[in-house]
Amino acid sequence: MARRVGICAVAQTTYEPDKWTERFQGMALEVIESIQAQTGVDFSAGRGIGMSINVSDDIFDARTISDNAMTDVLGAHFGCEEKVAQEGIQAIYYGLAAIQSGHVDVVLVVGHCKESQGKSRNRVTHVAFDPFYTRPVGLDFCAAAGLQAQAFMDQSGLTEEQLAAVVVRSRENALKNDRLPAVEPVTVEEVLNSPMLADPIRRLHAYPVSDGAVGMLLVAEERVNEFSDTPVWITGVGNSMDSFFLGDRDLASNDALKQAARRAYRRAGIADPKTAFDVVEVSDLYAYQQPMWLEGLGICDTGKGGLTASTRGHCKPVINPSGGTLAGNPMILGGLVRAAEASLQLMGKANGHQVEKAATALAHGVMGPAGQFHSVVTLARA
Repeated sequence: MARRVGICAVAQTTYEPDKWTERFQGMALEVIESIQAQTGVDFSAGRGIGMSINVSDDIFDARTISDNAMTDVLGAHFGCEEKVAQEGIQAIYYGLAAIQSGHVDVVLVVGHCKESQGKSRNRVTHVAFDPFYTRPVGLDFCAAAGLQAQAFMDQSGLTEEQLAAVVVRSRENALKNDRLPAVEPVTVEEVLNSPMLADPIRRLHAYPVSDGAVGMLLVAEERVNEFSDTPVWITGVGNSMDSFFLGDRDLASNDALKQAARRAYRRAGIADPKTAFDVVEVSDLYAYQQPMWLEGLGICDTGKGGLTASTRGHCKPVINPSGGTLAGNPMILGGLVRAAEASLQLMGKANGHQVEKAATALAHGVMGPAGQFHSVVTLARA
């Protein structure tokens, strides 16, 4: 990849079930001020931030053109401000392209979401479906995930006990992450006995409603030393989208994820993903997705995802040391938070959940019903 791009700073608010005392502009400002304090970056013409990218969603924000309310907060009054909706990790692609094209040298990325504002998260995802054929039958992301979970469990042999172990391990990791203060530990028995949402998905299999914000500073290679002593290089990117209608897809196939991973690995020069990474952060909105996505990424062999995802204790790569999306990040920020957490690991700044000697990482994002759209970013320590 020409003209390397480094991530020079990462900032996050806490992620909590209901930040009712905070406006989303305030959450974003907290992130920006942290990035400025870490790097000294400003918005001066020519040398400062040349482009701001906002990650937000019209429906979650309850307004059209949701980024309109963010322009001043992002320092983009009379400046360049762009928006990425849905899966936040796409903002890294956008910023990467802007820098590699020579258009700008410094890009600010800030994403926010308050899922608690909606009456029902399922009503929000229901709107993603076709209004003539699939919306009338009541489909939402949770119901679609239930269909996919059934298909994947039938094909792979994934068990209820393994799903419960995934949830328990994710919570154990999240308890070490100070960005997730609302997380509580659970037992296998509590997971197995939690109410059913969409068979076989139980309530504790699903990620909790979450509010928060995340951001990062992307900088061209020749200028990273102005802002950081511990930059993280973006070494590969790839994405792929599957068919819109669930009936046109093999829900257990992982086709789109495999294609996205293949593109990222080719750009990064990775031959064997099983040994290429010290840390892997996958977007697991539901417990079954962690083993399924690990298989699609090639981190483990087909049929071995359940064992890999449910294994506790030290292993390489370390899977979701942050707790993952399953422990509580807003859906549209899931991939961007995964990239932020992976970057913190490589910077040696992951606080209580730091992986020793982490030098390479993978961050994964997903959006759409039953994993319709996948994105992969590979990272390396400077």
